[in-house]
Amino acid sequence: MNDLENWLSDSAILSRKSASELVFEELRNLILSGRFAEGSKLPSEAKLAAKYGVSRPIVREALRSLQILGLTETRTGSGTYVLAAGGGDIRYGDYSARDLMEARSFVEVSAAGWAALRRDDDELSRLLGLCDRMEQEEDTEAWVRLDSDFHGLIAEASKNAVFRDIVDDVREAMAQQSGLLTVLGPRRQESNEEHRAIVEAIRRGSEAEARAAMEIHLKQVEAAVSRIIGSEQR
Repeated sequence: MNDLENWLSDSAILSRKSASELVFEELRNLILSGRFAEGSKLPSEAKLAAKYGVSRPIVREALRSLQILGLTETRTGSGTYVLAAGGGDIRYGDYSARDLMEARSFVEVSAAGWAALRRDDDELSRLLGLCDRMEQEEDTEAWVRLDSDFHGLIAEASKNAVFRDIVDDVREAMAQQSGLLTVLGPRRQESNEEHRAIVEAIRRGSEAEARAAMEIHLKQVEAAVSRIIGSEQR
């Protein structure tokens, strides 16, 4: 039995509350320590799920986070392979984490302020509904989709076509960032509270409060991303 087979045979029982995060952390540490060498193929989702006693979707979340961090790549029909440990910046498709965070504050803070002044009753109702659904949602992928809808709807409610189109263009990158933070944060509860504060300010029609609430939310997101980047650089 080789080293990988020995590792797979040593079952690991995880708390399901943070299963994706714990799977991710161990796999990341194994890559960074060199136990999973550059170019090696990771065990299949099924084998990892069996090792940790979790479902394959939980393993899939952890693997997706490794890929976003630039530690692995998934080859269609072949599997997941290890790249050079710490070999790149966090990227969400065409955008780096730095690109996204620098741009979001300039667009979304203003969009929230205009949404407070220009939203209609239907948009407010939809925003409140999204907050309710996010607070009740337990599935990570479903929550991430709702989060993406939330930010897109605020840009739409601003009645500014430039803000709407910019947010629409980066929504996939934002969704990848959000998905990463739900595994590594986790920030879901905090985000729900911040989202609610933004919508309440929009409901009151307060431009200043909406801008401030969105700025707080984005600064919290930026801090969480910075912690992840920092840990990778170390």
